[in-house]
Amino acid sequence: MITLAHSRAAAPILVLALLTSACAVGPNYQRPGVKLTAAYVTPAPVVAVQPAALESWWEGFNDPLLTTVVQRALAQNLDLEQARARILQSRAMARAAGAALLPQAGASGSVARVDQSLLSPIGEIGSHLPGFERDYDDYAVGASASWEIDLFGGLRRAREASLAGARSAEATAQAVRISVAADAADAYLQIRAYQARLQVANRQLRTQEDLVSLVDQRAQQGVSPDRDLNTAKAALDGVRAAIPPLQAGLDAELNRLDVLMGAQPGTYRAELETPAALPATPALSIADGPADLLRRRPDILAAEQALIAANAQIGAAVSDYYPKVSISGLLGYESLDSARLFTGLGEESQIAAGLRWRLFDFGRVDAEVAQAKGRKAEALAAYRASILKATEDVENALSDLNQQQVRASALSRQINELTRARDQAQQAYEGGAISLVEVRDADRDLLTASDELVRARAETDRAAVAAYRALGGGWRVADVKVAAR
Repeated sequence: MITLAHSRAAAPILVLALLTSACAVGPNYQRPGVKLTAAYVTPAPVVAVQPAALESWWEGFNDPLLTTVVQRALAQNLDLEQARARILQSRAMARAAGAALLPQAGASGSVARVDQSLLSPIGEIGSHLPGFERDYDDYAVGASASWEIDLFGGLRRAREASLAGARSAEATAQAVRISVAADAADAYLQIRAYQARLQVANRQLRTQEDLVSLVDQRAQQGVSPDRDLNTAKAALDGVRAAIPPLQAGLDAELNRLDVLMGAQPGTYRAELETPAALPATPALSIADGPADLLRRRPDILAAEQALIAANAQIGAAVSDYYPKVSISGLLGYESLDSARLFTGLGEESQIAAGLRWRLFDFGRVDAEVAQAKGRKAEALAAYRASILKATEDVENALSDLNQQQVRASALSRQINELTRARDQAQQAYEGGAISLVEVRDADRDLLTASDELVRARAETDRAAVAAYRALGGGWRVADVKVAAR
């Protein structure tokens, strides 16, 4: 540290700092160019329902309870609460980085009672001097200030990186918000799907029980062999065995949804225990194309802010090639007599300028700059990868949605045909034209197709939720901002 203990010596350095304060070493950030197609490869599905707003896409299902569930999850989810807490931390760090650019001031004061040892060097010498007082009081009060002048912009680059980190935390919190909304909707839709599948299984259970009763009557009349009765009873047990896994799946989704809503499993179960139909799938609007993902997907925004921070950290590292200049000042009073503390004789002051420069560190600064450049290269690759992953998510979700719609339509037609075939088989069996095996096969085919149709409709809704999530729906773009400036 080089110290100049006179204001005239410090003044030129202060003037130089003011003249060069606009300079900042290191590269300025420029958004990387990204080549994206004007439209998605997969077309949007054709749905009669109007497209829902991306900010509140769950309302497009026209299911009030679904809307309640999602809104409750957004208000109470603990993962989202953690993300909000991380925003507060990052904003505080950004404010701290901004404060480093400004002068710091402090105050101090002390009162001391001193009993000087006569055997110490000072006591030995002082005891032989006339007027030496062994015991005395010391009063001191003062204020100090210091300022590291950001000549080459190292502190400003560090502040730039901290602000980008805060914006990244905000974007990440919005990504968590999207996931929470989508997961809550997905759990709700699976609950409705399990309830519908249980209704199908219970209908089949009643049908199979009626068939067993019919075969039992025919067996007692000697019309049907005991083998048919045993076969019918075995099929009935098979239907009964299919119900517990469905109930366990329903219970698991109910518990999952409660946790997503920040509550102990079982808290909101009563609201959802009454079965309800799966909601109609809303339409999607993808007219803006893949380029819209650059502003809609919070994970892309967070990746870009990480790139901005890494770019600024290069400047912070490069600034260590240059000297660091600081100025400090002290104004205070010290006296052995409290009555004379605030007099001219008790006044003491100092102004100083300091210079710190890493001239010879055997390549340490070079290594730090190279490391910062490596972090930027990594962040750039991560940013580009996040864009590709986003477009992949949308394409996959659109394809899944389209194909689930085709599947549901085919299954619906199949069920109509199987229902007629099953009724015809039942009539033929009662007339003795066919065996029980054919009736049982018709029942099994109808049960399987009915269950598959419910699953297909549920998967269609879930694919729509995945598409909204992939498109970055569930938040307002204006919500990503940083209060710390």
